[in-house]
Formats: sequence, C-alpha cells, structure tokens
Amino acid sequence: MTVSSPDSPTALAGDARPALLEARALTRQFGHGRTAVHALRGVSLDVAPGRLVAVRGRSGSGKTTLLNILGGLDLPTSGTVRINGHDLGALSDRHRIMLRRGTVGFVFQSFGLIPYLTAAENASIPLRIARTDAAEVRERVARVLDQVGLTGHAEHRPAELSGGQQQRVGIARALAQGPQLLIADEPTGHLDTAQGLQILALLREIADSENTAMIVSSHDRRVADFADEVLLIEDGRIGGQ
Repeated sequence: MTVSSPDSPTALAGDARPALLEARALTRQFGHGRTAVHALRGVSLDVAPGRLVAVRGRSGSGKTTLLNILGGLDLPTSGTVRINGHDLGALSDRHRIMLRRGTVGFVFQSFGLIPYLTAAENASIPLRIARTDAAEVRERVARVLDQVGLTGHAEHRPAELSGGQQQRVGIARALAQGPQLLIADEPTGHLDTAQGLQILALLREIADSENTAMIVSSHDRRVADFADEVLLIEDGRIGGQ
C-alpha cells in the first residue's frame, strides 16, 4: 500500500500500465462569492486497471464530490477527467451517459436496492435498462451473483438478506455490465466490522480477478489494508499522512 504524495498525480511507482482513469487539477465550487463552497481544490490522480485506490477522509472532506466527478455523475468547475482517453467534459450529456453505462459501475453506502425485487432482479437492472437479451441477462446475473457469493440467495428480497448480503447484491448489480472502472462510495458505512471487512476483501478480489480499476472512499482506516494506494483528502485537497 502506498500513501500518495500531494505533489504529483497518484500512480504507483514501477506500474507501467496506462491509467484507465486520469484526473487532473480538479476543482468543484458550489455557489458564488463569499458564500461559495470549494469542495475540491486541485485534485489529480490516476487509476490503472487492477488497482484499488482508497480515498480516506472525514465527512465533508470532499470524498463524495470527487467520486461523483470521477464517475461522470457531475462535472468539475475546472480540470479534466479522462476515462479510456475520453475527456468527460468534452462529451455531450448523451455520450457521457453512454460511456458511464458501458464503462463505470457504482456501489453506494445505502445499497440502493428496490425492496420488492429479488436479488437477481436487482442485479439485472442495468442490463434491462440497456435492453440486453433475456437469455444473456440470466447468464450474466447468475455469474455475478456467484462471484459475490450469493448463488443460493437469488430469489431473496432485500428484507430477507443481511446488510452485508444486501451490499453484495449492490456489487453484483455494479458488475453486471462488466465495468472497467468500479467506484464505491463508503461501501462499508452501514455494516458492522466483520461484514465491512468481507466487503473490502471482495472488492480487492474483484480488482485482481477482473483487472478492474477501482476507487473506494471510506472514513475507515481498515480500507488501507486492501488498497494499492491511499489518498488522504482534507478540505478538498490531497495530502500526505
């Protein structure tokens, strides 16, 4: 695990693989004038395939704002984000959505499951939105549920699952379209210690086995044990430990 330097983009020494995600000099300002909030202040980072980068910081430090911009859910006030060489800020809204759907998977703290759908149905949502063939939907959902250890729970609804199992469904949903980049915002925030460690281990396993670029935000120091690199963010800036 490497703790990043504040003076350069975060890239592991000796890792010659090109970055899938490149962010340069990101700023994000909300409002104007004296009441403006500067959520990000010049953040730069790289994430290569198969690497898990952790973003640590207290509530309000800028973690979620950063992840939203890296995943194309929001645009920076200044700076650039490139995914597979595509500048997100230069794309139309439509093309940015298309790139996001085909390349980026999201895992959220609150799980975001639809309560009346089964685990399999929840995991299939992005595939159904993309109008994937029904036979392929079944095959992909079976594969991702197996990957997250929920083969025997495919027909269970969220209320019938533990918190850790619900988060595994959320991860399966994020994996369903085979994303090259997975962004997880406080994925252990609603879990106890044991379940949280299991989810972090699962994310590490996915990064390794699927060669997925991964960025995980957390206020929990334990995330460092599973990361290749740790970014420490405070007041919208990346700093040393």
